[in-house]
Amino acid sequence: MTDPNLVYAYAVLRRTPEAAVAVADLRGVAGDPVHLLEPTDPASPLAFAVGPVPAADYDEAPLKAHLDDLDWLESTVRSHHAVVGALVACGTAVLPLRLATVYPDEDHARQALDTRRAYFLSLLDRLTGHVELGVKIYAAPDIAPPESDTGTGQATPTGLGVGVGLGRAYLAIRRRRERRNEEAWRTVAQAAAHVTRTAGTLAVDRVAHTPQRGSLAGPAPGTNLGNDAYLVPVDRVDAFRTGVLAAAEGIPGLRVEVTGPWAPYSFALQPEPVPGHSSSLL
Repeated sequence: MTDPNLVYAYAVLRRTPEAAVAVADLRGVAGDPVHLLEPTDPASPLAFAVGPVPAADYDEAPLKAHLDDLDWLESTVRSHHAVVGALVACGTAVLPLRLATVYPDEDHARQALDTRRAYFLSLLDRLTGHVELGVKIYAAPDIAPPESDTGTGQATPTGLGVGVGLGRAYLAIRRRRERRNEEAWRTVAQAAAHVTRTAGTLAVDRVAHTPQRGSLAGPAPGTNLGNDAYLVPVDRVDAFRTGVLAAAEGIPGLRVEVTGPWAPYSFALQPEPVPGHSSSLL
């Protein structure tokens, strides 16, 4: 009989007593216990943090259908991050995997651990003792990116009964406003670049994510100029936060948010697919 459950992998980590303690009381995205899955090679120091999930939700077709269910997605994301966060909080070096990384069974998961052993170990060595911090840079709501084409052909109040003088005055006022906005934008953009350079000197690596627009930007006002992730040594977290915020201090129209520390998702590359592996979709 086919097992109705799949194996959901949350993270790669080393098999240590601390790791075993960390997973002991964890529950996964489907509410089932999380445990360590060891590879077939007993000499390998690696393990997956895994838990069972129903194929009815996590097989390829139903998982694609769930992409349109925002409530389901939010609950799954929160549960996934809670497992990874609990592992990180226990001081375990963790290589977090993408949401909904699933395998048909434990044998396929073990095969992935064996096949990618050197790759996983090299990443764990690099990430050990480091966390991810996010830096988001915003321009104030009243500072907008300059229009690429100022010749919009927009009508000006120079029609009947208005007069040429009033039309010229309108254009002059508009141009002054555009110049002030351009100057403010230039100042903020230069300051944002300075913040980014400063953050880079305080971190060991950086991943530049696409600035957020529309609903993805959340409730924060203003234009998102920078949305980057930095890999920072644990003992430098406070210095990084202080240095980045100091670099933005006193710049009119500039706002900077430093988030984290998080598990280093942005710096954890994904394993190559193995036969029978249901690749993650997110």
